[in-house]
Parts: sequence; C-alpha cells; structure tokens
Amino acid sequence: MNNVAAFTGPAQTPLVRRPEYSIPADDLVAAGQRLRDSVPRASQGLWKKDKQRLDPLEILRASDAGRIPELVPIRYGRMLQSPFAFYRGAAGVMAADLAATPTTGIHVQVCGDCHLMNFGGFATPERSINFDINDFDETLPAPWEWDVKRLVASFVLAARSNGLSDAAGRDAAIACARSYRKRLRQVAEMSPLEAWYTHIGLEEYLGLIDDPADQKRVRRRIDKAKEGRASDLDYPKLARMVGGVVQIKDQPPLIYHMDVQHQEGFGALTDKTMAAYRDSLPIDRRALFDRYRYVDGAMKVVGVGSVGRYCSIGLFMSSSNEPLFLQFKQAVPSVLEPYAGKSLFGHAGERVVEGQRLMQASSDIFLGHTIGPLGNQLYVRQLRDAKIKPLVETFDRDMMKIYGRACGWALARAHGKASHPWLVTGYLGNSDAFDEAMGDFAIAYADQAERDHAALKAAVGAGRIQVQIEEDR
Repeated sequence: MNNVAAFTGPAQTPLVRRPEYSIPADDLVAAGQRLRDSVPRASQGLWKKDKQRLDPLEILRASDAGRIPELVPIRYGRMLQSPFAFYRGAAGVMAADLAATPTTGIHVQVCGDCHLMNFGGFATPERSINFDINDFDETLPAPWEWDVKRLVASFVLAARSNGLSDAAGRDAAIACARSYRKRLRQVAEMSPLEAWYTHIGLEEYLGLIDDPADQKRVRRRIDKAKEGRASDLDYPKLARMVGGVVQIKDQPPLIYHMDVQHQEGFGALTDKTMAAYRDSLPIDRRALFDRYRYVDGAMKVVGVGSVGRYCSIGLFMSSSNEPLFLQFKQAVPSVLEPYAGKSLFGHAGERVVEGQRLMQASSDIFLGHTIGPLGNQLYVRQLRDAKIKPLVETFDRDMMKIYGRACGWALARAHGKASHPWLVTGYLGNSDAFDEAMGDFAIAYADQAERDHAALKAAVGAGRIQVQIEEDR
C-alpha cells in the first residue's frame, strides 16, 4: 500500500466510516513509518516566529466579539497575571501558530485546548473517580500533533510559574510525550471494545506516584472530594432563601442575575431552553431530569478563555428539595475551524457534547445542548461532580513529571478511543525521537508565549486594553 492519502486528512466525523478501519494494522504502521520521510519527527520540535505571523493581540481582540462587554476586562485581567495564565486564555493564538507547524496530515478528534489545567479527576456515573480531559470547548477533528504540542508547552510554562528550571519543565514535557507515545501503542494493541472501555482510575493514577507520602496525600484529597454530592456541597455557598423562595446568591461581578431575566416573556424563553435541553438527553436521562424542577438561574463567570461568553448556572430542586446545579455554557465555533475545517455540526454546543462523548472515558450524565433564552448555542453539564483540580502551583520537579505522564496517558487514551491509532503509532515508533522533539518545541513555544504576554502587558500599560484585576478568586 503506497498511498496513505486514502486514510489521512480531514475525515471529520464518525458519521462517515473511516476507510482505515478496514486496513490491516501492519499496513497502517508501515504507512505511518513512511510519513517520517516527508515529516521527520525532529521537525516537529521546530518553532520559529514567522514574519507573516498574525498579531496575537489582534487575534484576542477579534475573539472579544460577542462577549459580554463588561466582562472582557476581567478576561484580560486574568490573562495578565502570568505567561501561563495568558497561555490558558490564548487557544486561538496558538491555533493560528500550530497551523504553520509540520503535521503528518492524520486527523483525530482533538481536545483543541489541551493544556495541563484542562485535565483532572471527576466522578463517573458509577461514582468512581477517573482522571481525564475535562474541557472540550474547542474540540474538533484536527491534526493529532496540535493537542500534544499545546499540552507539552503548558508544562514548561507551569514549571516556570513555579520557579522551576527549564530543564525541569523540559523533562516534564518529554515525560508527557513519551507517555503519550507508549500508551497510544497500548491502546492500538487493544481490541476496539477494550480501547473503548479503558480508563484511568484512582489506582492507575496512584500507580504513577512512587513516594508513599505523595500517594497518601493524593488519596486523601480524592477521598475528600468524593464526600457527598457536589450539588449538596455547592447549595449553601450558592443559594439562599428570599421571602420563602430559593434563589441563587448574587456575588458580583462573578455571579449575578441579569436585568433581562425580569422582562416579560423571559420565563417562556427559559421554558423553551429547558425543553430543548431535555430533548438532547438520552431517554433514560430525561426520566432523571424530569424529577427536578427549575428554580432559578444566574450568570457565573468561569475560566480564562471563556470569560465574557454567556455562562449561567441553573438551580433545580427535586420534590423533596434536593438541589441540582447545572451549568449552561455558550459554545461558539472552535478556534481550530479556520485551519482544520468547519465542524459538520451546525450547533456548536452539539459539537462540544459529541466531541466530549467521543474522547472521555465516561461523561457527565447530564451532558446535553440547547439554545439559550438570548439565542446563544449552549452546552449543559453538572456544575461540579466531585471534580478534582490539579494543584499545579504546588508541584515540584518530580510531581510535574508524574503529572506529565498522567496527562500524556489520558490524551493517548482519548485519541485512541475516538480514532484509529495504528497510523500515528507507526509514525511515532519506539525511539525517543518524537519525545525529544516535543521537549524542544515546549521550550521554544513557551518563550513565544512569554513574548506574547509581554505584548499584552505593554498594551495594558499603554491603555490600549482595559483590565479588571480581581482581589479574590
């Protein structure tokens, strides 16, 4: 088989049967190996600012369109805090940069915003804890390299934020890439059903940690997160009784009710939003959702890159007054679409939901999509469900490497579940050539992110960009 074009390129959706599924694994591996001739693995480590590179601040300002104007300064205030914070909010900037880097032409379902803070632990429907990717706002079929490169660069920036050396950051980036390469081969060797069901549970994650004290500390934190239901824990923080009626507490500027909510007809629009969301759920989940009634909703500012997009929380109560908090988050076209092709899903919320279901080992039981009262395309999930965020700011050199191995494993599992992995595995091979290249890329692109952050800082100082600095987050 000499022509790999038959099974590379932008095959965009599982709605179309991918032709490589009928090709023997050995042929796919050989085809992947041949791709090294046109895209040497060492070339993947190159990053050099192109003379035609788009102004990163112009990319950011363009993405302000459609955001809530009074929240945009909060977005820039958060990005201003450090180069790592800037990087978290600059997925669109990196998407444009990645489009100019070498790729093999192999498209898989990617996360699209694959930095290390978008991984973590959360409760599965079976109430166990999985480690996985947990943000899919930018998910799209695209080159597999783009996820890996965004992920490894985030380790160097995180290491610098922690005062660690570039050698420590590069080691973590290489550990991440090596884990991705080796774990993807493991997934490729599984049967399709085994690959679909594989997950990273608590014991698997703890198995990456050699130090017993570190293991004990992580286990204690996970056990604490599992105590009680998330909505029960959130309820006293987020809600209160007003005149005998349960309402979400206003905590401006991060949680607040919109004036439009008091206008005539808004309640009917909210009912339509809930009905459309219900229709997006599987039938068994509709039966569960029907046991709750909508009580109140309020805007809630979240994240870094998402600040300014419509994001609200809805409070629902059961007949026996048990709370459920759902998050309704605006979805817009992925930042990857100008470079990887337009999504085949006309509803951006559906794009997020279907990408998440494809990539995660186990997704939120309330995951769905709808059109909001203001006409925005939304996706819906539980506000929190025993979610465990990584305490990256506390990581030393060893823990950074351990976390790199965990993230690389989770990404390999996600790519391998959603797409055929043998072609990529053949390209990666058994040597450390790709791993070392990712270490080089991570350092070079972290330097670029620091220059872009400095440009933002200068623009703020010159008064060209307004920021709002939050005292407490």
